[in-house]
Amino acid sequence: MISVNEARKILSDNSTRGKTQTVPLGHSLDAVVAEDIYSPIDVPSFDNSAMDGYAIKFGEKLQRWKVKTVIQAGDTSAYKIERGEAARIFTGAKIPEGTDTVIPQELIAKNEASGEIYYQEDKISTGSNVRLKGSQCKRGDLILKKGTVISPGIIGLLASVGLAEVKIYTAPTVAYVITGDELKEPGTSLTPGEIYNSNGPMLEALLKKIGVTDIFPKKASDKKEELQQIINQALEQQDVLILSGGISVGDYDFVKECLENAGVQELFYKIKQRPGKPMFAGKKAGKWIFALPGNPSSVLSCFSQYVKPCLYYFMGKENVWEADAELTLAQDHKKKPGLTFFVKARINGDEAEVLSGQQSFNLQAFSTANCLVELEEDKEEVTAGTRVKVYNL
Repeated sequence: MISVNEARKILSDNSTRGKTQTVPLGHSLDAVVAEDIYSPIDVPSFDNSAMDGYAIKFGEKLQRWKVKTVIQAGDTSAYKIERGEAARIFTGAKIPEGTDTVIPQELIAKNEASGEIYYQEDKISTGSNVRLKGSQCKRGDLILKKGTVISPGIIGLLASVGLAEVKIYTAPTVAYVITGDELKEPGTSLTPGEIYNSNGPMLEALLKKIGVTDIFPKKASDKKEELQQIINQALEQQDVLILSGGISVGDYDFVKECLENAGVQELFYKIKQRPGKPMFAGKKAGKWIFALPGNPSSVLSCFSQYVKPCLYYFMGKENVWEADAELTLAQDHKKKPGLTFFVKARINGDEAEVLSGQQSFNLQAFSTANCLVELEEDKEEVTAGTRVKVYNL
């Protein structure tokens, strides 16, 4: 049996990036950029007006100008403005030759008799209200680093330099197998000895939440031959295999034996933690295999701490093994020494409040929990005010 930190290191050392794909910009939200991106153009590609107003040559030290023309955004004509002249200009329009400054329209007065405009305040200087060519970025500038998660703002940035596609890391295809003759699907009736399958819907939701969309659910009875066939097929067809239940040492726990028969290389089996001690992790031909205990809280905790970071790394993300925050514990909490505990908790401001109902079968606390708190292996009592690692749910 290994420690939580040893399990993390083993998984980290065996993690690899997944495949890459070039996709339309509109399909890239929340994906990770798979290469450094350099701007193919200057942005802006021409000097343009930052507001509605009048373009003038400010260095002439004049206070009155004759309006020669009107320039709207999108006008590609070439205009030349002479001394004593101005151009009525609108936001985004190209600055005409012979001018270097835009005076906002609200600072301009107009002589109706002569048609001249004049400016008698002292609120601008040369270059005011002009967006210079290349002021956002210049051609060849690094504008986005590999490993960046694509946000709506980044999509806007890439579109602003004319890119219609972007190379990203793709999410893995994932099969999950729920084992156990006692499981029935929600919406059906139970007979004594049966329970509802909560792990399946929960795993589906956990996978979707981290961006996995190609999900292949499977259910296996407590028959070794059937389970072996399902495992073999999943390992042929999907990038990742997750199993729930059947990984302990009961008479009908065939998962570990079937994984060995399928040629899966064991990375570790059993972790000094609660919940989720009898967890298995392995690889075959670059594919991840995770066998999680059957208790629902164990499934969620193990997914949060081990499966999610591995899949996130596969999808190009960085710093996947770091906690989401460090907060102070709201109350004293006793635990068994020698095991790392992951307890259901709720963030309240700068504190994490441990909730009741910590049993591995008990899902009720998840109605209010929004995080898991890690309590270190060597502690027997963690006192209020202690800084603890927090992982968002």
